Amino acid sequence: MSLRLGLGNMSAVQEVLVLALMLVSVFALFFSDLELTYKIGIAALAFSLVFLTSLASQLLKQEKENK
Repeated sequence: MSLRLGLGNMSAVQEVLVLALMLVSVFALFFSDLELTYKIGIAALAFSLVFLTSLASQLLKQEKENK
């Protein structure tokens, strides 16, 4: 089961967690009264987590194909 949201070959649970992370980070960036430094840090952390999640799912898919 996949939500088909363009997030690659992730499972449905991974896609939901990534979307929740994106939603929380957008809320933290636009609707909170934080300093710009914290907002940049939150955005960088969210981007790196999404990137690493998609990279890990691609590596797992390649490993399954090689077996």
